[in-house]
Amino acid sequence: MGTVAAERAMSIPPSMKESLVRTAERLFALHGLDGVSLRQIGQAAGTGNNSAVQYHFGTKEQLIQAIFEYRLPQLNERRRVLVAQVQPGDLRAAVEAHLRPMVEMAEGNDSYYMMFLERLENYWVPDHPFARLPKSYQASHRWYFTTVGSLLPDVPAPVRNMRMVGAMDICLHASADRERARHHGGRALPLALHINALFDAVIGFLSAPVSDATAAALALSPTSPSSRTVVP
Repeated sequence: MGTVAAERAMSIPPSMKESLVRTAERLFALHGLDGVSLRQIGQAAGTGNNSAVQYHFGTKEQLIQAIFEYRLPQLNERRRVLVAQVQPGDLRAAVEAHLRPMVEMAEGNDSYYMMFLERLENYWVPDHPFARLPKSYQASHRWYFTTVGSLLPDVPAPVRNMRMVGAMDICLHASADRERARHHGGRALPLALHINALFDAVIGFLSAPVSDATAAALALSPTSPSSRTVVP
């Protein structure tokens, strides 16, 4: 998606609000959600107003939600392009359609989004900010679980759901590692090798046969285990 189209898709227009959002993403990624104050974010964004974040967003929780609203339109537009290319029954293409845009975003010099999401994962909250977003922001998330789940019929549902969340986790942490390497001058594999090796591993993880030991443990487990939200 081109820059102009991306800006139109964002709910936050290019402005001081965007500067605050991008600064918050960077500082949260580097220092954690509890490691930086709203005042520090405003100062780092160069507002000259100690109350700028509260004025534009209100609370830290609302600022976190604004980061999603800033990044997800770009991710979901790329997903729409990849989903349109998925052939029926193609597990790898379906998985890549949802998760590859995360890997690609991590290559952007202005992105700290994957590192930010990794920090957010440390917080187990019953009312996750992602759940408060409009349904349009969540559509690709639902597509991933429905479509990829349908392509793993031999994996029992509880194990299947655990693996699909785990696949997102694998891509998230791999992408956050590449963001860190780029921002701190570290070395990384060439992108093509990184992507192909990563999705080789993810597809193997998703489609591995269920062992007798896992099947036995599943029979003794609750039918509805709790799950956490992983937000790409």
